[in-house]
Amino acid sequence: MVRIKRDDLVQIITGKDKGKRGTVIEVCVASGKVKIQGLALQTHHIKARKSGDVSGIKKIESFIDASNVMPICPSTDKPCRVNVKKLDSGVRQRVSHRSQEAL
Repeated sequence: MVRIKRDDLVQIITGKDKGKRGTVIEVCVASGKVKIQGLALQTHHIKARKSGDVSGIKKIESFIDASNVMPICPSTDKPCRVNVKKLDSGVRQRVSHRSQEAL
């Protein structure tokens, strides 16, 4: 089961944006990377290709490794590890290791 999913609130635990929080925009399961809204920004210099296009500098979110982020526990508001709990109906559910509440 995937540890981090889209729309999860996460905190970056290492790198240049260490300690910052944001929402997951995109998850690439094959490469194990995530894209977080407003964090891990890269600068792209855009050239006007046609007449009427605007050139300029654009900041775009980039992928960072999923091991560098931790989900935020909803009850304690702190970063937590993720466990998987099997419900009586047979469905697997992600739960916080810290408080045992559903993520």
